[in-house]
Amino acid sequence: MQSILIVVPAYNEEKNIPLLYGELKKVFAPLRDSYAFEILFINDGSCDNTLGEIEKLAEIDEHVKYLDFSRNFGKEVASTAGLNNCQADACLMIDSDLQHPVELIPQFLEKWQAGAEVVVGIRKKNKSDSILKRVGSTFFYFVINRISDVRIVPNATDFRLLDKKVVEEFNRFSETNRMTRALIDWLGFRRDYLYFEANDRVNGTASYSFWKLFGLAMNSFVSLSLMPLKLAGYLGAVITLIAGVSGFYILLGKYFLHLPLASTFSDSENLAILILFLVGIMLTSIGLISFYVANIHTEVIRRPMYVTRKRKL
Repeated sequence: MQSILIVVPAYNEEKNIPLLYGELKKVFAPLRDSYAFEILFINDGSCDNTLGEIEKLAEIDEHVKYLDFSRNFGKEVASTAGLNNCQADACLMIDSDLQHPVELIPQFLEKWQAGAEVVVGIRKKNKSDSILKRVGSTFFYFVINRISDVRIVPNATDFRLLDKKVVEEFNRFSETNRMTRALIDWLGFRRDYLYFEANDRVNGTASYSFWKLFGLAMNSFVSLSLMPLKLAGYLGAVITLIAGVSGFYILLGKYFLHLPLASTFSDSENLAILILFLVGIMLTSIGLISFYVANIHTEVIRRPMYVTRKRKL
């Protein structure tokens, strides 16, 4: 009998935890003869009674395990913690808000049994997403797939199944700032896809704000590509060329050839435009470099990605 670990990151989901557990048990029931299931909840520093609800389930069901973080470390770290503690033949990650269709789990298992080592859930649409989030998501995938060596499938979710060998290789990653699904894509392995429409959130609100998503996108750009850093150098070279040609044109046209357009610029205007232009480029370049320096700083100090207050494994 093969073992399956269900990893469930949770942040302020006290009302959804019992509902998700009930749905999972319904799915597990007809599969008991072929698979041994365990559920690992990761309480990501919740402010409500999420931990209490998880502990109630752990008391009545020995197959329910949990990790309780000392504070909120973020969903990417919570997912990583689940994979770090996986000893099963396969691991399936699912959100705790019931937006991922639990009834698709048997199809994930079928694709895994057919030879896929990574089965990825692709969201076809989510009615709760705002226009800003949809536009931002489209822009993110457009950029990341042009600057990165790793192909990131648009609208891929954390709802995915990983074979044990994939989990073992994933656990070798050491970087702190991470986008879990992008690192899994970097690993490669044989993969298959399941397309689904996200359910409406039953209780609570989404924990990923616009700024959290923006931070995740920036971390992904920095960790998966050197292009932004190189862009600063390329931009400097282009600006130097443009500024040089423009300055030469003004100098030659104003003082030697007396061209009408060049003569309209005063010396102070020329200098002000040039300074503002170059200062903007310098600040842009410094900003890009600072993301990499910050990322290097985070990795060099080697702090643990998460701290647990209590656990049941």
